[in-house]
Amino acid sequence: MTAEGNISKMQVEMGNPVHYSLKFSEEEVVDMNALIGKQITLTFNGVINCVNCGKLTKKSFGQGFCYPCFINAPQNAECIIRPELCRAHLGEGRDPEWEERNHNQPHIVYMAVGAGIKVGVTRETQIPTRWIDQGAWKAVRLARTPNRYQAGVIEMDMKQHVSDKTHWMKMLKNELAEDLDILKTKEELLRIMNDKFNEFHCEDNQIIEINYPVLEFPTKVKSHNLDKEPVLSGELMGIKGQYLIFKGGVVINLRKYSGYHIEISA
Repeated sequence: MTAEGNISKMQVEMGNPVHYSLKFSEEEVVDMNALIGKQITLTFNGVINCVNCGKLTKKSFGQGFCYPCFINAPQNAECIIRPELCRAHLGEGRDPEWEERNHNQPHIVYMAVGAGIKVGVTRETQIPTRWIDQGAWKAVRLARTPNRYQAGVIEMDMKQHVSDKTHWMKMLKNELAEDLDILKTKEELLRIMNDKFNEFHCEDNQIIEINYPVLEFPTKVKSHNLDKEPVLSGELMGIKGQYLIFKGGVVINLRKYSGYHIEISA
């Protein structure tokens, strides 16, 4: 099996385990789960196309953008990282029409569990994709808001008490906070949340538990850099988040290489 083209983050489908696919074109989609347990090779040929405008770029910025799009594209606006800065609800932003479609829409403030707990924000339609991409083990909704800005303000309030970061190495080693009572922790977080956000509390207590297709988790992790070493070969032991996990603990975050022209063979 050989496939090549400009990649983007792996597509995910909730299942037991999660199903991953890597799309090279409309006609060429690789079933990544089917490659687990096999020897595979990834080869970067030096070509990078901007994920937004498609132009050739010598360097990728912000997971696949050329520099002009990194500076100007709405997909890379500051509010992507800091939702409390979003202005979509005001009819403003880098591209008000894009902001209206994507950010002036219902958002969820959530609690995800891995090695510990973290809070985050995502568009409601991105559940559970967002949790899978982050490598969460379990997750539950905390609040539902009408737009990204309001969710960001609540997240800022929660960050006084809980981290908003994922420890990627612990995530890949599958270190899990197994003693944590997720619904009890949700109750505690809602109790300490500022009272002015009470109207946004989410009554949905469904716990989403995510199982990843991994044969063996590493005890030590080493990240592979395609810019420095354009070829990566090894036995694929599993996939978690947007990472491929190889035998011996070598990992690669495919999302980081969005827009890169990659050949994959097995």
